[in-house]
Amino acid sequence: MAKRDYYEILGVSKDASDGDLKKAYRRLAMKFHPDRNPDEAAQEQFKEAKEAYEVLKDPQKRAAYDRFGHAGVDPSMGGGQGPGGFHGDVGDIFGDIFGDIFGGGRRAQQRQRGSDLKYTLDLDLEEAVQGISREIKVPTLGSCKACDGSGSQDGQRETCSTCGGAGQVRMQQGIFSVQQTCPSCRGQGERIAHPCSECGGQGRVRETRTLSVKIPPGVDNGDRIRLAGEGEAGPNASQAGDLYVEIRVRPHRIFERDGDDLYCEVPIPFTTAALGGELEIPTLGGQVKLKVPAETQTGRLFRLRGKGVKSVRSRSEGDLMCRIVVETPVKLTRAQKELLRQFAESHGDEGSENNPRTESWLSSVRDFFERMTS
Repeated sequence: MAKRDYYEILGVSKDASDGDLKKAYRRLAMKFHPDRNPDEAAQEQFKEAKEAYEVLKDPQKRAAYDRFGHAGVDPSMGGGQGPGGFHGDVGDIFGDIFGDIFGGGRRAQQRQRGSDLKYTLDLDLEEAVQGISREIKVPTLGSCKACDGSGSQDGQRETCSTCGGAGQVRMQQGIFSVQQTCPSCRGQGERIAHPCSECGGQGRVRETRTLSVKIPPGVDNGDRIRLAGEGEAGPNASQAGDLYVEIRVRPHRIFERDGDDLYCEVPIPFTTAALGGELEIPTLGGQVKLKVPAETQTGRLFRLRGKGVKSVRSRSEGDLMCRIVVETPVKLTRAQKELLRQFAESHGDEGSENNPRTESWLSSVRDFFERMTS
Protein backbone atom coordinates (compact mmCIF):
# COMPACT_ATOMS: atom_id res chain seq x y z
CA MET A 1 0.00 0.00 0.00
CA ALA A 2 1.46 3.38 -1.06
CA LYS A 3 2.26 5.79 1.74
CA ARG A 4 0.40 9.10 1.82
CA ASP A 5 2.18 12.35 1.15
CA TYR A 6 3.50 13.88 4.40
CA TYR A 7 2.25 17.36 3.52
CA GLU A 8 -1.19 15.94 2.77
CA ILE A 9 -1.26 14.10 6.13
CA LEU A 10 -0.60 17.34 8.03
CA GLY A 11 -2.88 19.36 5.76
CA VAL A 12 -0.24 21.98 4.83
CA SER A 13 1.35 23.22 1.61
CA LYS A 14 4.89 22.32 0.56
CA ASP A 15 6.11 25.82 1.40
CA ALA A 16 4.68 25.68 4.94
CA SER A 17 6.81 27.30 7.63
CA ASP A 18 8.08 25.50 10.73
CA GLY A 19 5.35 27.25 12.72
CA ASP A 20 2.68 26.01 10.30
CA LEU A 21 3.99 22.46 10.59
CA LYS A 22 4.01 22.61 14.38
CA LYS A 23 0.49 24.05 14.51
CA ALA A 24 -0.89 21.40 12.11
CA TYR A 25 0.76 18.56 14.04
CA ARG A 26 -0.48 19.89 17.39
CA ARG A 27 -4.05 20.04 16.05
CA LEU A 28 -3.91 16.41 14.84
CA ALA A 29 -2.22 15.23 18.04
CA MET A 30 -4.96 16.80 20.16
CA LYS A 31 -7.55 14.95 18.06
CA PHE A 32 -5.94 11.52 17.66
CA HIS A 33 -3.58 11.08 20.64
CA PRO A 34 -4.22 7.70 22.37
CA ASP A 35 -4.84 9.43 25.70
CA ARG A 36 -7.74 11.34 24.14
CA ASN A 37 -8.93 8.83 21.55
CA PRO A 38 -8.12 5.13 22.16
CA ASP A 39 -9.82 4.01 18.94
CA GLU A 40 -7.42 1.89 16.83
CA ALA A 41 -8.03 3.92 13.66
CA ALA A 42 -7.28 7.14 15.55
CA GLN A 43 -4.04 5.66 16.89
CA GLU A 44 -2.94 4.85 13.34
CA GLN A 45 -3.70 8.42 12.26
CA PHE A 46 -1.69 9.73 15.21
CA LYS A 47 1.29 7.58 14.24
CA GLU A 48 0.98 8.74 10.64
CA ALA A 49 0.91 12.42 11.68
CA LYS A 50 3.86 11.95 14.08
CA GLU A 51 5.94 10.29 11.36
CA ALA A 52 5.18 13.11 8.92
CA TYR A 53 6.07 15.81 11.45
CA GLU A 54 9.30 14.09 12.55
CA VAL A 55 10.52 14.15 8.95
CA LEU A 56 9.35 17.62 7.90
CA LYS A 57 10.56 19.45 11.04
CA ASP A 58 14.13 18.33 10.29
CA PRO A 59 15.62 20.56 7.52
CA GLN A 60 17.87 17.82 6.13
CA LYS A 61 15.17 15.15 6.13
CA ARG A 62 12.68 17.59 4.63
CA ALA A 63 15.09 18.47 1.83
CA ALA A 64 15.64 14.76 1.11
CA TYR A 65 11.87 14.12 1.14
CA ASP A 66 11.17 17.08 -1.17
CA ARG A 67 13.74 15.75 -3.63
CA PHE A 68 13.25 11.98 -3.52
CA GLY A 69 9.89 11.51 -1.77
CA HIS A 70 9.53 8.63 0.70
CA ALA A 71 12.59 6.93 -0.80
CA GLY A 72 14.66 9.79 0.55
CA VAL A 73 13.74 9.21 4.21
CA ASP A 74 12.41 5.66 4.55
CA PRO A 75 15.15 3.22 5.73
CA SER A 76 13.46 0.32 3.97
CA MET A 77 13.60 2.22 0.66
CA GLY A 78 17.15 3.50 0.86
CA GLY A 79 17.04 5.78 3.88
CA GLY A 80 17.38 9.23 2.31
CA GLN A 81 20.29 8.37 0.10
CA GLY A 82 18.89 9.21 -3.30
CA PRO A 83 21.02 8.15 -6.28
CA GLY A 84 24.49 7.23 -5.17
CA GLY A 85 24.11 4.52 -2.52
CA PHE A 86 24.06 4.43 1.26
CA HIS A 87 25.39 7.11 3.56
CA GLY A 88 25.67 7.14 7.34
CA ASP A 89 25.44 4.29 9.83
CA VAL A 90 24.39 0.96 8.38
CA GLY A 91 22.99 -0.04 11.77
CA ASP A 92 20.52 2.85 11.60
CA ILE A 93 19.36 1.81 8.13
CA PHE A 94 18.49 -1.73 9.18
CA GLY A 95 17.54 -0.98 12.79
CA ASP A 96 13.78 -1.11 12.25
CA ILE A 97 14.00 -4.37 10.29
CA PHE A 98 15.97 -6.26 12.93
CA GLY A 99 14.02 -4.55 15.70
CA ASP A 100 10.89 -6.27 14.40
CA ILE A 101 12.65 -9.63 14.31
CA PHE A 102 13.88 -9.29 17.87
CA GLY A 103 10.63 -7.96 19.28
CA GLY A 104 11.74 -4.36 19.65
CA GLY A 105 14.84 -2.38 20.59
CA ARG A 106 15.28 0.65 22.84
CA ARG A 107 12.34 2.51 21.30
CA ALA A 108 10.06 -0.50 21.81
CA GLN A 109 11.15 -0.63 25.43
CA GLN A 110 10.19 3.01 25.90
CA ARG A 111 6.73 2.39 24.48
CA GLN A 112 6.13 -0.70 26.61
CA ARG A 113 3.14 -0.27 28.91
CA GLY A 114 0.05 -2.14 29.95
CA SER A 115 -2.91 -2.30 27.57
CA ASP A 116 -5.84 0.07 27.87
CA LEU A 117 -9.19 -1.51 28.79
CA LYS A 118 -12.79 -0.65 27.95
CA TYR A 119 -15.75 -1.25 30.27
CA THR A 120 -19.37 -0.66 29.23
CA LEU A 121 -21.54 0.66 32.07
CA ASP A 122 -25.33 0.47 31.70
CA LEU A 123 -27.32 3.21 33.44
CA ASP A 124 -30.96 4.21 33.79
CA LEU A 125 -31.83 7.63 32.38
CA GLU A 126 -32.34 9.02 35.89
CA GLU A 127 -28.85 7.83 36.93
CA ALA A 128 -27.24 9.37 33.84
CA VAL A 129 -29.03 12.69 34.34
CA GLN A 130 -28.48 13.01 38.08
CA GLY A 131 -25.03 11.39 38.33
CA ILE A 132 -24.11 8.40 40.48
CA SER A 133 -21.23 6.49 42.05
CA ARG A 134 -21.07 2.87 40.97
CA GLU A 135 -18.79 -0.04 41.82
CA ILE A 136 -17.64 -2.10 38.85
CA LYS A 137 -15.70 -5.35 38.60
CA VAL A 138 -13.03 -5.39 35.89
CA PRO A 139 -11.18 -8.58 34.85
CA THR A 140 -7.61 -7.56 34.05
CA LEU A 141 -3.91 -8.35 34.32
CA GLY A 142 -2.70 -6.93 37.63
CA SER A 143 0.76 -6.50 39.09
CA CYS A 144 1.95 -9.67 40.83
CA LYS A 145 1.96 -9.03 44.58
CA ALA A 146 4.45 -11.82 45.28
CA CYS A 147 7.22 -10.10 43.35
CA ASP A 148 5.85 -6.51 43.21
CA GLY A 149 5.59 -6.83 39.46
CA SER A 150 9.32 -7.46 38.93
CA GLY A 151 8.91 -11.08 37.82
CA SER A 152 11.78 -12.17 40.08
CA GLN A 153 11.36 -14.55 43.00
CA ASP A 154 14.29 -13.21 45.00
CA GLY A 155 15.37 -10.07 43.16
CA GLN A 156 18.55 -11.75 41.85
CA ARG A 157 19.57 -11.30 38.25
CA GLU A 158 22.21 -13.00 36.12
CA THR A 159 24.27 -12.02 33.10
CA CYS A 160 22.48 -12.74 29.84
CA SER A 161 24.07 -15.73 28.14
CA THR A 162 22.98 -14.57 24.66
CA CYS A 163 24.83 -11.25 24.62
CA GLY A 164 27.29 -11.84 27.48
CA GLY A 165 25.98 -8.82 29.32
CA ALA A 166 26.55 -6.36 26.45
CA GLY A 167 22.85 -5.88 25.80
CA GLN A 168 23.48 -6.08 22.07
CA VAL A 169 24.26 -8.81 19.55
CA ARG A 170 25.84 -8.64 16.12
CA MET A 171 24.05 -10.20 13.18
CA GLN A 172 25.16 -10.80 9.62
CA GLN A 173 22.76 -9.72 6.90
CA GLY A 174 24.39 -10.37 3.58
CA ILE A 175 27.46 -8.13 3.32
CA PHE A 176 26.35 -6.10 6.33
CA SER A 177 27.20 -6.78 9.94
CA VAL A 178 24.60 -5.13 12.12
CA GLN A 179 24.62 -4.66 15.90
CA GLN A 180 21.17 -4.85 17.45
CA THR A 181 19.42 -5.07 20.81
CA CYS A 182 19.68 -8.52 22.38
CA PRO A 183 16.38 -10.42 21.93
CA SER A 184 16.80 -12.39 25.19
CA CYS A 185 17.35 -9.56 27.68
CA ARG A 186 15.96 -6.69 25.55
CA GLY A 187 19.11 -4.66 25.92
CA GLN A 188 19.45 -4.93 29.70
CA GLY A 189 22.46 -7.26 29.65
CA GLU A 190 20.98 -9.43 32.39
CA ARG A 191 17.99 -11.64 33.06
CA ILE A 192 15.93 -12.80 36.03
CA ALA A 193 17.84 -15.57 37.75
CA HIS A 194 14.84 -17.16 39.50
CA PRO A 195 11.46 -16.31 37.97
CA CYS A 196 8.56 -15.73 40.37
CA SER A 197 6.53 -18.90 40.85
CA GLU A 198 3.26 -16.95 41.03
CA CYS A 199 3.54 -15.13 37.70
CA GLY A 200 6.17 -17.23 35.90
CA GLY A 201 8.49 -14.23 35.60
CA GLN A 202 5.93 -12.09 33.78
CA GLY A 203 5.29 -9.75 36.71
CA ARG A 204 1.52 -9.93 36.06
CA VAL A 205 -1.35 -12.20 37.10
CA ARG A 206 -5.01 -12.38 36.13
CA GLU A 207 -7.36 -10.80 38.64
CA THR A 208 -10.75 -9.11 38.97
CA ARG A 209 -10.43 -5.58 40.29
CA THR A 210 -13.29 -3.75 42.04
CA LEU A 211 -13.33 -0.01 41.32
CA SER A 212 -15.58 2.85 42.36
CA VAL A 213 -16.54 5.08 39.43
CA LYS A 214 -18.07 8.51 39.91
CA ILE A 215 -20.43 9.34 37.04
CA PRO A 216 -20.96 13.10 36.61
CA PRO A 217 -24.53 14.41 36.05
CA GLY A 218 -25.65 14.70 32.43
CA VAL A 219 -23.67 11.93 30.75
CA ASP A 220 -25.16 10.39 27.61
CA ASN A 221 -24.77 7.34 25.39
CA GLY A 222 -21.19 6.95 24.18
CA ASP A 223 -19.61 9.30 26.75
CA ARG A 224 -16.41 7.90 28.23
CA ILE A 225 -14.69 8.36 31.57
CA ARG A 226 -10.94 7.75 31.68
CA LEU A 227 -9.44 6.18 34.79
CA ALA A 228 -5.70 6.68 34.43
CA GLY A 229 -3.55 3.71 35.44
CA GLU A 230 -6.50 1.38 35.99
CA GLY A 231 -5.94 -0.69 32.86
CA GLU A 232 -3.66 -3.71 32.58
CA ALA A 233 -0.46 -3.63 34.60
CA GLY A 234 2.65 -3.20 32.46
CA PRO A 235 5.11 -6.11 32.09
CA ASN A 236 8.07 -6.11 34.47
CA ALA A 237 6.70 -3.29 36.64
CA SER A 238 6.34 -0.88 33.71
CA GLN A 239 3.56 1.70 33.40
CA ALA A 240 -0.04 0.47 33.61
CA GLY A 241 -2.60 1.21 30.92
CA ASP A 242 -5.83 3.19 31.37
CA LEU A 243 -9.43 2.09 31.83
CA TYR A 244 -12.13 3.74 29.71
CA VAL A 245 -15.66 3.44 31.11
CA GLU A 246 -18.17 3.90 28.27
CA ILE A 247 -21.71 4.91 29.19
CA ARG A 248 -24.76 3.14 27.73
CA VAL A 249 -28.16 4.50 28.80
CA ARG A 250 -31.10 2.09 28.87
CA PRO A 251 -34.32 3.03 27.00
CA HIS A 252 -36.86 4.84 29.22
CA ARG A 253 -40.60 4.07 29.39
CA ILE A 254 -41.64 7.74 29.24
CA PHE A 255 -38.79 9.92 27.99
CA GLU A 256 -36.59 9.88 24.93
CA ARG A 257 -33.38 11.91 25.03
CA ASP A 258 -32.00 14.03 22.19
CA GLY A 259 -28.89 15.87 23.33
CA ASP A 260 -29.92 17.89 26.38
CA ASP A 261 -33.64 17.85 25.48
CA LEU A 262 -36.17 15.23 26.54
CA TYR A 263 -39.25 14.22 24.52
CA CYS A 264 -42.40 12.48 25.70
CA GLU A 265 -45.82 11.67 24.26
CA VAL A 266 -48.85 12.87 26.23
CA PRO A 267 -52.14 11.12 25.35
CA ILE A 268 -55.28 13.16 26.07
CA PRO A 269 -59.02 12.44 25.59
CA PHE A 270 -60.57 14.06 22.53
CA THR A 271 -62.87 16.03 24.84
CA THR A 272 -59.86 17.69 26.51
CA ALA A 273 -58.34 18.33 23.09
CA ALA A 274 -61.58 20.01 21.96
CA LEU A 275 -62.47 21.93 25.11
CA GLY A 276 -59.04 22.46 26.68
CA GLY A 277 -57.90 21.54 30.18
CA GLU A 278 -54.99 21.15 32.56
CA LEU A 279 -52.70 18.12 32.79
CA GLU A 280 -50.14 16.81 35.28
CA ILE A 281 -46.91 16.21 33.36
CA PRO A 282 -44.07 14.05 34.79
CA THR A 283 -40.52 15.42 34.69
CA LEU A 284 -37.27 14.11 36.11
CA GLY A 285 -37.64 16.67 38.89
CA GLY A 286 -41.28 15.98 39.76
CA GLN A 287 -44.71 16.80 38.31
CA VAL A 288 -45.65 20.11 36.69
CA LYS A 289 -48.95 21.44 35.32
CA LEU A 290 -49.51 21.94 31.60
CA LYS A 291 -52.41 23.98 30.25
CA VAL A 292 -53.83 22.56 27.04
CA PRO A 293 -55.80 25.13 25.04
CA ALA A 294 -59.05 24.27 23.30
CA GLU A 295 -58.89 22.83 19.77
CA THR A 296 -55.49 21.20 20.32
CA GLN A 297 -54.55 18.73 17.59
CA THR A 298 -52.41 15.57 17.64
CA GLY A 299 -48.76 16.33 17.12
CA ARG A 300 -48.70 19.72 18.79
CA LEU A 301 -45.54 20.28 20.82
CA PHE A 302 -45.41 22.06 24.16
CA ARG A 303 -42.01 23.15 25.45
CA LEU A 304 -41.30 23.11 29.18
CA ARG A 305 -38.11 25.13 29.49
CA GLY A 306 -35.34 23.91 31.77
CA LYS A 307 -37.05 20.57 32.41
CA GLY A 308 -34.62 18.57 30.28
CA VAL A 309 -31.05 17.54 31.08
CA LYS A 310 -28.28 19.70 32.53
CA SER A 311 -25.37 19.37 30.09
CA VAL A 312 -22.29 17.60 31.44
CA ARG A 313 -20.10 19.98 29.41
CA SER A 314 -21.69 23.45 29.39
CA ARG A 315 -23.97 23.07 32.45
CA SER A 316 -26.81 24.61 30.42
CA GLU A 317 -30.24 22.98 30.83
CA GLY A 318 -32.28 21.44 28.06
CA ASP A 319 -36.06 21.45 27.68
CA LEU A 320 -38.85 18.90 27.94
CA MET A 321 -40.86 18.63 24.71
CA CYS A 322 -44.38 17.23 25.17
CA ARG A 323 -46.05 15.88 22.03
CA ILE A 324 -49.85 15.68 22.25
CA VAL A 325 -51.58 12.53 21.03
CA VAL A 326 -55.40 12.77 20.89
CA GLU A 327 -56.83 9.39 21.88
CA THR A 328 -59.96 7.96 20.30
CA PRO A 329 -62.28 6.49 22.96
CA VAL A 330 -62.76 2.70 22.98
CA LYS A 331 -65.28 0.25 24.54
CA LEU A 332 -68.14 2.74 24.25
CA THR A 333 -71.54 1.93 25.72
CA ARG A 334 -74.68 2.06 23.59
CA ALA A 335 -75.66 5.38 25.17
CA GLN A 336 -72.22 6.88 24.51
CA LYS A 337 -72.34 5.79 20.88
CA GLU A 338 -75.76 7.38 20.49
CA LEU A 339 -74.50 10.64 21.96
CA LEU A 340 -71.61 10.64 19.48
CA ARG A 341 -74.03 10.07 16.58
CA GLN A 342 -76.09 12.99 17.75
CA PHE A 343 -72.91 15.07 18.03
CA ALA A 344 -71.92 14.15 14.47
CA GLU A 345 -75.41 14.96 13.14
CA SER A 346 -75.37 18.29 14.95
CA HIS A 347 -72.59 19.48 12.67
CA GLY A 348 -74.90 19.61 9.68
CA ASP A 349 -73.55 21.78 6.89
CA GLU A 350 -71.01 23.35 9.25
CA GLY A 351 -68.86 20.20 9.41
CA SER A 352 -66.14 21.82 7.34
CA GLU A 353 -65.78 24.52 9.97
CA ASN A 354 -65.54 22.03 12.85
CA ASN A 355 -63.03 19.78 11.04
CA PRO A 356 -60.98 22.04 8.73
CA ARG A 357 -58.09 19.61 8.31
CA THR A 358 -60.43 16.77 7.31
CA GLU A 359 -62.20 18.99 4.81
CA SER A 360 -58.88 20.18 3.38
CA TRP A 361 -57.66 16.62 2.97
CA LEU A 362 -60.90 15.50 1.28
CA SER A 363 -60.65 18.45 -1.09
CA SER A 364 -57.10 17.40 -2.02
CA VAL A 365 -58.30 13.84 -2.66
CA ARG A 366 -61.06 15.06 -4.96
CA ASP A 367 -58.62 17.21 -6.93
CA PHE A 368 -56.25 14.25 -7.24
CA PHE A 369 -58.89 11.95 -8.75
CA GLU A 370 -60.13 14.68 -11.06
CA ARG A 371 -56.61 15.08 -12.48
CA MET A 372 -56.27 11.30 -12.82
CA THR A 373 -59.50 10.98 -14.84
CA SER A 374 -59.15 14.12 -16.99
